[in-house]
Amino acid sequence: MERKVPIGLSNKHIHVSQADLEALFGKGYQLTPMKDLSQPGQYAAEEKVDVVGPKGTLKGIRILGPVRPETQLEVSVGDGFALGIQAPLRNSGDIADTPGVKIVGPAGEVELAKGAIVAARHIHMSTEEGAAYGLKDKDVVCVKLDGPRGLTFDNVLVRVHPDFKLDMHLDVEEGNAAGAKNGQIATII
Repeated sequence: MERKVPIGLSNKHIHVSQADLEALFGKGYQLTPMKDLSQPGQYAAEEKVDVVGPKGTLKGIRILGPVRPETQLEVSVGDGFALGIQAPLRNSGDIADTPGVKIVGPAGEVELAKGAIVAARHIHMSTEEGAAYGLKDKDVVCVKLDGPRGLTFDNVLVRVHPDFKLDMHLDVEEGNAAGAKNGQIATII
């Protein structure tokens, strides 16, 4: 059986804690869902913030919801250069010993001591999809993407959870290098 997976390109974005959301937008503030994302319960919010680093500012960074326990900024390597930080390649949620940045919202700002990462490529899949593909949470696979600029992505983390839906996340730099498009189908090898 061929193990197919759709590609989802991920642009720079930020996940915020409730405390940081309130510091940026005001006490009791709640995110406004704008568009559902590929993973159930996840969404792009209407709200945007500016991110300030030692060398520059990224304006209009979209917040993704819902709120999380800790604030995490996901950027590309090129975005890190623009900010003047060296965001390490990490799995989502692994923000220990990462650079901080300043987040600016309409009602205030937050100085993060840590939280900026380049998100490692990964595949989300449900428990049933993992069983069908013979994969379990934290497996690492290779994924082949065909096309004029096709390539094979090594070191792709598999994330299996009952609430997940099959989707491979690449950052825009990786996707552009391969000529990938949202929804394009790749093969787990």
